[in-house]
Amino acid sequence: MTIKLKKVVNIRIIPVIDILNSKAVHAIKGERAKYRSLESNLINSSEPFEIIRSLNQKYNFKEFYIADLDAIIKKKPNLVLLSKILKIAGIDIILDPGVKDSKDLAIYSKFNLKKLILGMETINSFDIIDEALKIYGKNKIIVSIDMYKGRIISKIKDLENRTPIYLINKLKEYSVQELILLDLFRVGQKIGGIPELFLEIRKNFRGAVLVGGGIKNFEDLIFHYHHNFSGVLIATALYDGTLDVKKVMEFKLNQ
Repeated sequence: MTIKLKKVVNIRIIPVIDILNSKAVHAIKGERAKYRSLESNLINSSEPFEIIRSLNQKYNFKEFYIADLDAIIKKKPNLVLLSKILKIAGIDIILDPGVKDSKDLAIYSKFNLKKLILGMETINSFDIIDEALKIYGKNKIIVSIDMYKGRIISKIKDLENRTPIYLINKLKEYSVQELILLDLFRVGQKIGGIPELFLEIRKNFRGAVLVGGGIKNFEDLIFHYHHNFSGVLIATALYDGTLDVKKVMEFKLNQ
């Protein structure tokens, strides 16, 4: 059955690959010590390369979000694995490798990424955002607003006890074009819906806004679509079969 919807914005539906110990893992509430190897009804593998290749070949997903938790937690990035993944034809990778400083910006400038993510959880100053925009250009950088139950996670002292809306206004000063709203509490839980905070941010930010965590079912995708979000990051509901992949792909084609 063809899905017919009033066009609002084209929404990107982006599979998530969380990598820990060089394997894809199931992320839940940001409790990284409890992450276990990914088990999926779609793909009988926890190898990131195989998962991405399979999702691309079988279901025509082209854009993927990778969180390199080995880089974020252990400072041991999966550079060889990343190089291998980037050789898969017809895919785009947006990567969160836990960028902290200028050295990290230099490392990832050598890779053919669609976009590099700057996570507020890991960057050590706003200067890194400014530097990244100069090196990569505005269209190659995404800032991830990392939160837990709506509170900002950051090492930047200026953000202590500040609201996400304050941060959004601060990022406007740097001409940031794209955001990810990632509340770790929602990750892996299929909570559903859209937090009021996310809706407020969407109204206050003119650029692209992606949402990560909490997607429950197909209706959630439609909900985000009609609220003009630019994309959703999907993991649990995709891999456990809650989301009908064929229905998702049909929706993508009929936007």
